[in-house]
Amino acid sequence: MNCFGCKRKSTKNSHKNKDDSHTHKSTNHTSLDKVKVDLKLNEKRDESKGDQLALDLNSLNLKEAISEDGNDNGIRAQAFSFDELAAATENFRSDCLLGEGGFGKVYKGQLKKINQVVAIKQLDPYGVQGIREFVVEVLTLSLADHPNLVKLIGFCAEGEQRLLVYEYMPLGSLENHLLDLPPGRKPLDWNTRMKIAAGAASGLEYLHDKMKIPVIYRDLKCSNILLGEGYHPKLSDFGLAKVGPIGDKTHVSTRIMGTYGYCAPDYAMTGQLTLKSDIYSLGVVLLELITGRKAIDPTKPRKEQNLVAWARPLFKDRKKFPQMVDPLLEGQYPARGLYQALAIAAMCVQEQPNMRPVIVDVVTALDYLTSQKYDPQIDRVQRCTSTSYPRVRRVGDHKHNVSDDRDKTDRFVH
Repeated sequence: MNCFGCKRKSTKNSHKNKDDSHTHKSTNHTSLDKVKVDLKLNEKRDESKGDQLALDLNSLNLKEAISEDGNDNGIRAQAFSFDELAAATENFRSDCLLGEGGFGKVYKGQLKKINQVVAIKQLDPYGVQGIREFVVEVLTLSLADHPNLVKLIGFCAEGEQRLLVYEYMPLGSLENHLLDLPPGRKPLDWNTRMKIAAGAASGLEYLHDKMKIPVIYRDLKCSNILLGEGYHPKLSDFGLAKVGPIGDKTHVSTRIMGTYGYCAPDYAMTGQLTLKSDIYSLGVVLLELITGRKAIDPTKPRKEQNLVAWARPLFKDRKKFPQMVDPLLEGQYPARGLYQALAIAAMCVQEQPNMRPVIVDVVTALDYLTSQKYDPQIDRVQRCTSTSYPRVRRVGDHKHNVSDDRDKTDRFVH
């Protein structure tokens, strides 16, 4: 992941082929709370004690699930030996390499112990991410269970070795299918793009609303959305995740981390992290899905390099909405669906965080859009007979009830 103030390799090939701060019902301490204490203690420990992290991780009660219903799902990340993971990747052979990111290199492997194809991330000791991110990722994913979050199978904390073992996502990242497509690769169609957006939002809703303590993802971007069979999306790479504000707190003050172009301006300026910071990033990803443009693209003319800055003036003129669509779609998109999707994106990337919708409203709207499948034959008739289009609202009412399917998008469009 790209961190402010750091220069590093792009994560484009990572796993290739591969606030309203609402009050939460429970403030019970969990293993996520414990790891924050452990990390502070670890900072003071002698670095020569290479196995201390392994002891810390193995002592944590990772079986304590934190789903809202309080059920113990029996989730636990397995501890693997380095030799097991080396054997799975044939000693980390170059032809098993899937990609490389901020954490380190990602390899495809076959774990004989569980008879499963997996993706194995190996920490680069000289990379921008380190022990803290490793522990946070193990804890976050060990305590989470959702179809739109990548599954952490296990980890290795043996000596100086730090590795993470995930389910293998055969289609790689969204970035590989959306941006800078190689010749011959078919672009994603409209229905698939909306399906991916809705799935990513659903994963974010789980982190924000359905865990006993809210978790702020802080690194939502196309390269961190991995795709399984049928382009099923899953959020990955949780090294920057933070426990969100609880009770009457409005934000979490923290060092500014994230990827330029996806990071909310309020967080970038103040270091005050809120759930609405993730909403902004989701809006950027939705814009990328609609436009086929990168969040930041230095190859574009100066006024078009920042996707959000380029889009904001276009949001004000619905006649220009078709100009914002990815040319690779070749006009194959629903007119009304486009305006609704742009309206959702526009609300998510509002400069003021209190103007952005809460995640449950975004999920509702995107689920409705996903249910309205694009059919080129039907849409052609609608385009010929319809002369009026929905108007983007400047300020949405995110609290009113949903009375029918069409009203599900009225938080953003009317």
